[in-house]
Amino acid sequence: MRKEVSFGGKVISNEVLKNCHKGELVYLTKNSGGGFVVMDIEDYERDHAEKKLLMKLQEAEEVVKDGEGWLNLDELKVMVEE
Repeated sequence: MRKEVSFGGKVISNEVLKNCHKGELVYLTKNSGGGFVVMDIEDYERDHAEKKLLMKLQEAEEVVKDGEGWLNLDELKVMVEE
């Protein structure tokens, strides 16, 4: 969802885009407090994919820690043959 916000008579997206560079974040603040972060879409997609991968790895670690999810050689052979 794309949203443009007016700020002082200008569309804020144009002002923000002038300051956006690949690999850098642009912080939008209000009264010097926290607000929003704007980033390059490729950087966002890479970060999002990395986060998803880390979540999958964490799920796998939990399964292994519980002792579930392990297959013996015979079970593996059956799965491969199917």
